[in-house]
Amino acid sequence: MRPKVLILTGPPGVGKTTVGRILTERSERGVHLEVDHFFFFIRSGLIDPWEPESAAQNEVAMRAAAAAAARYAEAGYATIFDGIVVPRWTLGVIRETIEAAGLPVAYAVLRAPQSECLARFVEREGSPDLLDPEFVAGIGAEFDDLGELERCAVDVAGLGAEQAADALAARLAVGTLDL
Repeated sequence: MRPKVLILTGPPGVGKTTVGRILTERSERGVHLEVDHFFFFIRSGLIDPWEPESAAQNEVAMRAAAAAAARYAEAGYATIFDGIVVPRWTLGVIRETIEAAGLPVAYAVLRAPQSECLARFVEREGSPDLLDPEFVAGIGAEFDDLGELERCAVDVAGLGAEQAADALAARLAVGTLDL
């Protein structure tokens, strides 16, 4: 079976990047793509990704990141695609790009209370002023009702990073996150 690509998502501060790093470090061959970096490659004309007029730019960045994830997975790497991947925004183009390479996709939405996410963000970045709580709440709300993808939610409230990685690994192992 060809390796699958795990799309790992959730609101800012939920622990996506830390959990993604842990999981890839546990793999014999692992790649952890932090998708936000694909926006930083745009050196002029960048539109903030949360602005309504950024839709076309966001699709290009997500397709480029998804194509990179597919190439790594094709080469046999356990691949984690880490970023804010909201079902109604960019999940479709990411999934389409990866599946076009003939690769299976898993989708995991890490969840924790907004207060916990904000506290993690402040701890990581050092200033509560760097993140607008309303913005975080808005992104978090995008993951509140996943509809048919609700089965892909992974509750990490109160868990340490290693515990959260264990919970996610267990769900991956039984296939409940496969799309």
